[in-house]
Amino acid sequence: MNAVDDKTVVKEYFNSTGFDRWRRIYGDGEVNKVQLDIRSGHQQTVDQVLNWLQADGNLADLSICDAGCGVGSLSIPLAEAGAKVNASDISEKMVGEAKERAEAALGNTSNPTFSVQDLEALTGKYHTVICLDVLIHYPQDKAAEMISHLAAMAESRIILSFAPKTCALSILKKIGSFFPGPSKATRAYLHREADVVKILESQGFSVQRQEMTRTRFYFSRILEATRS
Repeated sequence: MNAVDDKTVVKEYFNSTGFDRWRRIYGDGEVNKVQLDIRSGHQQTVDQVLNWLQADGNLADLSICDAGCGVGSLSIPLAEAGAKVNASDISEKMVGEAKERAEAALGNTSNPTFSVQDLEALTGKYHTVICLDVLIHYPQDKAAEMISHLAAMAESRIILSFAPKTCALSILKKIGSFFPGPSKATRAYLHREADVVKILESQGFSVQRQEMTRTRFYFSRILEATRS
């Protein structure tokens, strides 16, 4: 499957069966044990990023791009904390859900702003660019293009999460105990941390903070990099 096909599959999946599945996972309703585990892992990733940004003490002064915002799990609390947030997702249904959740949490406000956009079609400059749990859907060559594009929009900092490619996780993926079956998910890609770091360095960034989220069914490496 080539990169263009992957993008088409991701868009179609999150506008159909994937939307209902992940809306439940990212919500607070009843789900099965695997989905609950993934919900917990994703929330831990979101919370870690929020902790980093809140610890810096300047969220209200920041402009932030949340690329691949999903249902707004990160965008909404960032806006609540005072940051100016531009959120986007390739899925029209995901963006619609994010807008509804933002209105319920924040009222009728223009922050965050939401748009349906392909990540590589994003433009503008932001203090911080964030992309969580998106790279897992794309192969290394496409991920490299995406990271480079996001880095070009970041004036000061970029935060990424990805499923790290290690021997253990590669084995788990191969035997099917890591990711849901093909009827329930898009193709899943692991990425070597060294490769991601190399791409960031080529764009003038250096890693400052890193964290690993690990549950039974969810694994995500988070990197924060700033302009050197």
